[in-house]
Amino acid sequence: MIIKKFEAATETEAIMLAKEALGKDAIVMNMKRITPKGIFKLFRKPLVEITAASDETKSYEEEKENSEFLEQLNTQVKKEPVVETSAIEEKLNSLQSMIEKELLAKAKSEDILEREQAAKELVKERAEIAPAADEMPEKNMELVKLVYRQLLSNEVDEQYVNQIMDEIEPTLKKDTTLDMILAAVYQKLVLKIGTTHSMELEEGKTKYIFFIGPTGVGKTTTIAKLASSIVMGRKAKVAMLTSDTYRIAAVEQLRTYANILDVPLKVIYSDTEMEEITEEFDGYDMVFVDTAGRSHKSAEQRDDIERLLSAVPEEDREIYLVLSSTTKYKDLISITERYSEITDYRLIFTKLDETTCIGNIFNIKMLTKAPLSYLTNGQNVPDDIQKTDAQAIAKQLLGGIE
Repeated sequence: MIIKKFEAATETEAIMLAKEALGKDAIVMNMKRITPKGIFKLFRKPLVEITAASDETKSYEEEKENSEFLEQLNTQVKKEPVVETSAIEEKLNSLQSMIEKELLAKAKSEDILEREQAAKELVKERAEIAPAADEMPEKNMELVKLVYRQLLSNEVDEQYVNQIMDEIEPTLKKDTTLDMILAAVYQKLVLKIGTTHSMELEEGKTKYIFFIGPTGVGKTTTIAKLASSIVMGRKAKVAMLTSDTYRIAAVEQLRTYANILDVPLKVIYSDTEMEEITEEFDGYDMVFVDTAGRSHKSAEQRDDIERLLSAVPEEDREIYLVLSSTTKYKDLISITERYSEITDYRLIFTKLDETTCIGNIFNIKMLTKAPLSYLTNGQNVPDDIQKTDAQAIAKQLLGGIE
């Protein structure tokens, strides 16, 4: 299979370039608009970029080119190492002025003002208890409130904000600066988010990767992204299963991706079929299983999912709960609690491109204690997915822009 990207002024021109290079049977895998950036953006027109694939046999040069492209893709999702405090402070220096301006403006809203008063009372209470020698001046208390408001405005649950502030309190002295407060909170956020848990191949073992979650969160597209990375990036032997027989479109969508990747796809209708099919896929590295989006409120539907999962031995399976970052926190609490009654899971959050607040990612991590795995920020396959980066999330919660 040949995979290439093409850029042109219009969608039609980009598709014509793809068909000219790859043949009339080329398939468009994804399409996106590229907006010029920088000081010259007013003088440049936006472009359309498409990724197209062809089933024709690759030449050595084309195979090498695809391999290099996939290596670049894998590099994008590698996690940065945890840095020391001094390096953290350097990264956060650029955030200080932005936080001061943006968050003071946000504080004008009634909800934030009410929470600010709660933060003020909390800081005042701490100051009354602390020894006189360690009391912070009014200026430093304002800095604490500034960070406090930022976390609240990013929809971090107040109980977790208070928990973080309680933990950094012993480090706050008379000469505390905004950089010092940011660095302390940043370190706490990174530690609480924890280590990313992603998919890994195990030699000589077939792993069944189940994707569960509500309807409409993007399970099928997420499977396509991860399967593409595993097949093309690691040259693994992969198969696909789907039990989502309620939506014909979902089956056909997965079948399209399976054809492009040249991997088998099976449709199963019961947990009994799941048990039988494990023999057929013996020798494969990974089997991706797409489950039907079910209501977490229905006990019967939860039982169906539990039986399907139980058809594969626990040591041979990994389970990922896929959630939308646009879902209300109260609903996320209800969803995660119901699925926790069925099984342990890792977390994937989708649709980050559709929200400006990511506090719920942190909240659900704290609530469930489940490992964070992947984040998706668009529909393009296989580009719009990455491993969860604790440092990037912490910076964004504190007002940083990636």
